[in-house]
Amino acid sequence: MVPYNFRDFIGNLTSQVKGGLISMARINDAVRRILRVKFTMGLFEHPKANPSLANQLGSKAHRELAREAVRKSLVLLKNGKSDSKPLLPLDKNAPKILVAGTHPDNLGYQCGGWTITWQGSSGNTTKGTTILEAIKSAVSPSTEIVYKENPDAKYVKGQGFSYAIVVVGEAPYAETGGDNLNLTIPIGGGETIKNVCGSVKCLVILISGRPLVITPYLPLVDAFVAAWLPGTEGQGVTDVIFGDYGFQGKLPRTWFKSVDQLPMNVGDKHYDPLFPFGFGLTTTVAENL
Repeated sequence: MVPYNFRDFIGNLTSQVKGGLISMARINDAVRRILRVKFTMGLFEHPKANPSLANQLGSKAHRELAREAVRKSLVLLKNGKSDSKPLLPLDKNAPKILVAGTHPDNLGYQCGGWTITWQGSSGNTTKGTTILEAIKSAVSPSTEIVYKENPDAKYVKGQGFSYAIVVVGEAPYAETGGDNLNLTIPIGGGETIKNVCGSVKCLVILISGRPLVITPYLPLVDAFVAAWLPGTEGQGVTDVIFGDYGFQGKLPRTWFKSVDQLPMNVGDKHYDPLFPFGFGLTTTVAENL
């Protein structure tokens, strides 16, 4: 795919065909395969999509289904610094909650790449509910919600927060735009986790299209959720962290300890993951709903 410099591509390809570097047989093979798919799909008989159902896109029923998909796909990796003291489900009636990080109030970050544009982007790129908006909607009307992107430890310790929700992760990307040899939490996410979770009980929600390096932070946090790219329905996240529904998601791939272990797959002799393929803690519905 050449999304931007297609004119240069056409010129270079034409030149290489004329120069004998690429044969016409190769060109015909590529075109034949494309045409075969188009004929099979009936695109020459019906080149345009049927618009009769367009008014249902983004309907309440669609959003409810998307919300269900979010809450079923989230994976709970840690819940409490000991098994006897789980943090989740969170208390909706807590007096004062800190929400921190780069990602709780950014719909574009929740959606990731291939959203409206190829690489995706930051901000309110489409209609939906951010995680911060969902938190405000889920808690008691008497609960005070404070949002600070990257508060320092001194601030966190001095504000009397009941607990904190830290939402960090990757910026949107697609294909080679996401190439990364380090796979660390970007955009200052690690610093925010240290500042907040070293000062108050905290839940970390990671927004990412893949496992990232989280080993240095796990001892600091009370609970950790891999939320992947939840999309437009942030309420699917709050459905489970506040206990309206239980966690049930399982890892679709192995979560490594460090990038030095990669590639690593189930069955490898050196298989020593941070969390194995299929891992995921569960919770039950909160009793005080």
